[in-house]
Formats: sequence, structure tokens, C-alpha cells
Amino acid sequence: MLNIHSKLLSDAVDEMSALPGIGRKTALRLVLHLLKQSQENVERFGNSIIRMRKELCRCTVCNNISDTPKCAICSDKSRDSSIICIVESIREVMSIENTMQYNGLYHVLGGIISPMEGVGPSDLAIDSLVERASSEETREVILALSTTMEGETTGFYLYKKLLPCNVIISIIARGVSFGDEIEYADEITLGRSIKNRQPFQQ
Repeated sequence: MLNIHSKLLSDAVDEMSALPGIGRKTALRLVLHLLKQSQENVERFGNSIIRMRKELCRCTVCNNISDTPKCAICSDKSRDSSIICIVESIREVMSIENTMQYNGLYHVLGGIISPMEGVGPSDLAIDSLVERASSEETREVILALSTTMEGETTGFYLYKKLLPCNVIISIIARGVSFGDEIEYADEITLGRSIKNRQPFQQ
């Protein structure tokens, strides 16, 4: 238990320690670091967080986070709009983009089906995915979900929903081992998994 005699300091530590992976000792160190900064630097830091929370939105096409109604990836005319890579969250978009092995578009589900956590198909951006996959422009969809039980369940559900769309349904190659999360795969392995994707099989 940290013995902090300032309520203002204690409140700041409480808020900082609420962040994932930040304990109270680390939170105190970060808050004390901010105290050493100029008023201008701290205000710029705080305002960037506030502005991000207020102004950041979801892309109306792919559900990715964006500064504008249509994200930079969906707006990029140089990308292959006939391929859609289905991912769980923005973290997987960043991971795949870092491989520099993929030049198609994305669709961010916003999670995976997990009955234990109360997440069902209706909680995910699946209807908009089916609508996109049904368009004449779409040729292939890639299931790039974590190879956990929940990821596999979600993949199978999406496969059944996408079958009537008359598109190629592929899945990333198993360079990513069963039980692995896409976010934590190294860039070489993830890049090869995207390049060597395979047809989805029941």
C-alpha cells in the first residue's frame, strides 16, 4: 500500500493504475515524471488523450478506428479492394500492416464469439461484413483470427455466413500455432501466414 499524503497525487495514481498492466508503483513513477514536466507539456499530453477519445471514430466501411468517417486504408486507391481480411480488433490490423505482406482491405469484427464472456454474433460487425462480401467487387475474404477455441468458433460461424456470398474463403496458414493470438505473432511468421493462406475447410 503506497502512503501518499496528497489527495491530488493519490487520485492521479488511481487513474493511472487503472490502465492495463500498470501497477500502483509504476503509476506513481509515471505521475511523478509528469510532475517534473512543464505545464505546457502536461497540458499537451492530457489534451491529446481527451481529443483522441472525443474525436476518434469508427470507419463506416471496415469498422477500423479512424480520424475521419472513412479510414486511410479504405480510402487508399492503391490497395486491392477485392480482398477483405477479417480481424478481431485494431491491434491485428496494426500487426498485419507491419508485415508489409498484405495490400488488401480489412474488416474489424470488434471481438470474437465468446459465450463465456457474453459475446454473441449480434455483438460483432458481422452483418456489415456479409454485405461487403456480397458485393461484386469482393473476390476473397481471409479469416485472420486468433487460433484459440473462440477464434476457431468465430471462423466457422463466419464461414457458414459467407458461403452464400460466392467468394473465396481462406484462412491464414498455420505458421501461427493453435492457441496463439495474432497480435503477439512475430512479423515474419505472421507475414508468411498471410502470404501462404489456405482455403477454409470445415
